[in-house]
Amino acid sequence: MALFKKRASGKPGEWYYCLEHKKVEEGPECPAKNRFGPYASREEASHAMETARERNLEWETDPKWHDKGGATPEE
Repeated sequence: MALFKKRASGKPGEWYYCLEHKKVEEGPECPAKNRFGPYASREEASHAMETARERNLEWETDPKWHDKGGATPEE
């Protein structure tokens, strides 16, 4: 029996998208390292991967990201 059990952090009423189980969860079901969130609603959490793709595309096409002239991020 473990003396110190790791507990997932979060609060009931907060919604998360679990990257390991590929599902929406309410509250602290899975460890923070395996989830996106918190989101205000179940609906918002259900679109977490879509939101991440959109944000990544915005960052990749942001002209300020490539403004140093020589160094570009690794792909």
